[in-house]
Amino acid sequence: KLHLTRQKEAPKKGKIPIFDIYHDKKAGTPVGGGVLIILVVVILFAFLFPFASHMGVGISTSYDLKSEVFLIFFTFISFGLLGLSDDLMKIYAKPRPGLLGQWFGMSRKSKFILQWILAGIISYILYNKLGINILHIPFINLNLNLGVFYPVFSSFIIVAFANAYNITDGLDGLAVGLLLICLIAFGVISSSSLDTPLSLFIALLTGALIAFLYFNVWPARIFLGDAGALSFGATLAVIGLITGSIVALIVVGGIFIVEIASSLIQIAGWKILKKPILPLAPLHHSFLTWGWEEPKIVFRAWLVGIVLAIFGLWLSVI
Repeated sequence: KLHLTRQKEAPKKGKIPIFDIYHDKKAGTPVGGGVLIILVVVILFAFLFPFASHMGVGISTSYDLKSEVFLIFFTFISFGLLGLSDDLMKIYAKPRPGLLGQWFGMSRKSKFILQWILAGIISYILYNKLGINILHIPFINLNLNLGVFYPVFSSFIIVAFANAYNITDGLDGLAVGLLLICLIAFGVISSSSLDTPLSLFIALLTGALIAFLYFNVWPARIFLGDAGALSFGATLAVIGLITGSIVALIVVGGIFIVEIASSLIQIAGWKILKKPILPLAPLHHSFLTWGWEEPKIVFRAWLVGIVLAIFGLWLSVI
């Protein structure tokens, strides 16, 4: 029988892992929520999209329809499978020695390489099949043609957001609530551009996440796991790339950027200064050390996310 549950981490050199310091009671919580959401969205889209077309609902998009739908679900499913592999290895594979303790799951190097391979395939479709190569910069109203460099740029965005979202998914309801805010903003953007398949996908994912959030808020009864975290982060990036709203994506997903930046700063501190810059990384763990309660951190982050989403929507129309 397959048990997808969050396990305690093993201490090394007398140090207690971060998870066991602040989240000891969460050990044993199911982590298969992301897999369930992916399955639900795929099944509903496979049924509703042909049904809508059969009922005479107008299907509009600026891109080749089959290529766009394939792109969305290739991203959604492939990164989900990568994350699921990591989840299974964390639970069933033997831990390996790491820099700060025992390392569970797929090695960072292997996961990073596979992410870039998947992102490269996605970027090829964006560039060659959908014909996207423009970076729109608001304020100065500049449309920068990246040409053959666009696949490199888009691959970086995809990998960055996949990892940023995964890092943010460390407190009950934090990442899911922020993603809902982002999706609502991009639902407005995709609807205004009359992109039917993307709008339907966003609507289905939003509905599934709302249902999931009920069980994921503190105290969480189920976690996304890496399957959901990697999938949703990469998919959010692709949504931003398809809509041509990269700057808006960076603003709307600003908290994800801050979270991954805090982790990179912490790593740099250890490597260069031989000491941490923050009490703990990512940033939401630092707030725990400063005495903030978990729900307080999450709700404040949601409020900031709403403000960023409003600003990002404004950027998308100027």
